[in-house]
This record gives sequence, structure tokens and C-alpha cells, in this order.
Amino acid sequence: MTTNDGAAGRDETPQERADRLWTDMLQEVRVCQTGAQILFGFLIGVAFTPRFAALPDFDKNLYTATMILGAVATGALVAPVAFHRLLAGHDMKLELVHVAGHLIATGLITLALTIAAALLLLLRTATGSPAAAWIISSIVLLWFTTSWLVLPQVVLRRTAARQATTGRNGETCGRDWPPR
Repeated sequence: MTTNDGAAGRDETPQERADRLWTDMLQEVRVCQTGAQILFGFLIGVAFTPRFAALPDFDKNLYTATMILGAVATGALVAPVAFHRLLAGHDMKLELVHVAGHLIATGLITLALTIAAALLLLLRTATGSPAAAWIISSIVLLWFTTSWLVLPQVVLRRTAARQATTGRNGETCGRDWPPR
């Protein structure tokens, strides 16, 4: 049997790995896909409220940008399913996993931007304090950036550093671990 590219603890063919990764991706995307669709649906309704017509031009433009971001997020998060449907049976799972990974990343980024923009619009309208709205929305976007992008990179680097000093089974490689 041909094994994968060396993932620890796995003895699988490239096709088995692609199948596993695809299943993992589907489970991951289901959560954010549903949230993006619900948020987009609620945002659509805003334009049909009586108060919408009275919004200043900036808020109407912010709403339009938020809707576009929401549409892109929803489309990017649903796209892997359509992509899979069109490629099913063509022995292209490796390519599907690669492209779907990029689509999901795009969807997550645009979802974070949609949430921050929707929050900005809501806070500008509800609080009457544009400065506070910008600060709070920026903090929320910073939180998404930290928890969705930075933290996983920190964990990845720490794990790589630990694996460089220990064997795959946790044995030390020339120094005491954990450090004292």
C-alpha cells in the first residue's frame, strides 16, 4: 500500500487521505455555512423596513457592502458542495479538496467581514455613536482575526517546534522536554 506524505499516525493512500480530508471539510463548513445563510437572510429583510429609507447615505452604502460580503461568503461556503456535485465520479478528489480549502478560507474571511460590517451598521444605527460603533466592530474583527488565523498559526508553530525536539512518539531528541 502506498502511504501518504508522512502525516503522523496515518497509514492511508492519497485517495483515502483525500476522502478523509473531504469529510472533515464538509463537517467544518456545515457550521459556518448555515450561519452565513441565516445572517444573509436577515440582512435581506433590513432593506424592506420603514426605517431603512431614513438611513444616511453612508449607512445605506455600508448596508450594500455588507450584503455583497454576505453574498460572497454564502457563495464561497456553498461552492464546495456544487463543485463536488460537478466533479463526483471523475476521480478528482485531491483537486476538490485543494480548491474547496481555498473556497472555505474565502468564505470564512468574507463571513468575518460581513459580521463586522453588519455589527458596524447595527451599532451606528442603535447607539448613535459612530466612534463607538467603529471601535467595537474593529475589536470584533480583531477577535476573528486572532481566533481564526493567528491562534491556529501559533499552535502550528509550537507543535512544529515540539516535534523538532521530540520524536513522533514523544521521546526527547537530545534535550529534556518539557523545558524546566
